[in-house]
Amino acid sequence: MAIKQELLDILACPKCKGDIYLSETEDGLICDHCKLLYEIKDDIPIMLIDEAKPIKE
Repeated sequence: MAIKQELLDILACPKCKGDIYLSETEDGLICDHCKLLYEIKDDIPIMLIDEAKPIKE
């Protein structure tokens, strides 16, 4: 089950409070400003700054 659009519309990056979007592989949420990936495990986004993974450009 994918993340519903209604949830994506209200979620924000916990670090900068900016916009996030679903990754192409739909395995996480990306914040371009912070360059972080918040993983999705068992259809639940893990929105903890300490658990986020840095993304490379």
